[in-house]
Amino acid sequence: MSGSAAPASGGGLGLRLQAGVKNLEIDKIFRLLVKHNGSDLHLQVGKPPILRIRGTLRELQMEPISQEMMEQLCFPMMDDRNKRIFFDEGGADYAHVVEYEGVHWRFRVNLFVQMGKIGMVSRKIERSIPPFEKLNLPQVMADLCDFDQGMVLLAGVTGSGKSTTIASMLDFINHKDRVHILTIEDPIEFVYQADKALINQREVGVDVVNFQIAMKHAVRQDPDIMLVGELRDRETFETAIHAAETGHLVFGTIHASSAPSCIGRILDLFPQDMHNAIRASMAFNMKAIIAQKLLPTICEGDGPKRVPILEIMIFNGTIRKLILEQKDEKLADAIRIGKDDGMQLFNDSLYYFVQKEFVSRATAFEVSPNVEQLKMQLKGIDVKGPGIL
Repeated sequence: MSGSAAPASGGGLGLRLQAGVKNLEIDKIFRLLVKHNGSDLHLQVGKPPILRIRGTLRELQMEPISQEMMEQLCFPMMDDRNKRIFFDEGGADYAHVVEYEGVHWRFRVNLFVQMGKIGMVSRKIERSIPPFEKLNLPQVMADLCDFDQGMVLLAGVTGSGKSTTIASMLDFINHKDRVHILTIEDPIEFVYQADKALINQREVGVDVVNFQIAMKHAVRQDPDIMLVGELRDRETFETAIHAAETGHLVFGTIHASSAPSCIGRILDLFPQDMHNAIRASMAFNMKAIIAQKLLPTICEGDGPKRVPILEIMIFNGTIRKLILEQKDEKLADAIRIGKDDGMQLFNDSLYYFVQKEFVSRATAFEVSPNVEQLKMQLKGIDVKGPGIL
């Protein structure tokens, strides 16, 4: 099923084309990504195509791509709407589908302009949604799926595995609960196969004009659980938190480096005079914020190639109190002493995977936010932080 839309009369949205997958010149490069089990494809003018394989960038043995060739490769992937967005904004996000050995693979594509030239980065979306045990997620992540309302946010940079973790959580619900799951995405990444749940997936620009209209429709579509994609702006967050307030369990992603820093990241979307109200809304409606990083492993054979390193902030009474009192600097210490509620810092996750011999000490020290503290943990020294109240 193609991610492009057939133009409707009057220039509106059209239905998805059902006539199969286009066969474009760029698909030859996408097929090489699949063949070599890569995760990302990078195209840059003046360089040959580059694949990310097991976390490392590797150039293909091909001629460097010219600007003209880049246009010939990339522009046919876009429909008219995405072309307008690309030329108006200097970048566009969309999904692309490629057939390889009888299997349809989905890719999330970002086409952009850098130094006046076209560039492209595409992420391969795994065909099957991995279950919790395959992702090595802690039990608390399954527990978060049992809430009947509120908001759960996944934070991290691009490529940190946020979308995969949320997909795993939603699919976990899909296999155990008779609920209606509604996703609003730009673009759709994972395609769910309904089991016990009823699932509707809407792609912005293909199934609905924009996110705000999709959310307006959503309240009339009787969802129990919603995925609202990335919280990029004030309007998106406002509509998502309102859905959480009115009895829905809402999942979303946000770009932030840690769980505590998400509070400031969200507040930055709003003027200063609204901050107290937003803090109150977060304190009473947020269930958890999970920050994630993806690290390569030292496992061989059938072992995992990469594992998610998680910082988990559960909104218990202490976390709520600190947010309401604007004591964000003490949130990390609250996470440290909140292990009984399922909370953990990045170092706790790194310690776990080093002890399991999944991640090397060198890699753990490289990404740790507090290397000395991690070294103490690995020596068996209990790490205690200062008081938080």
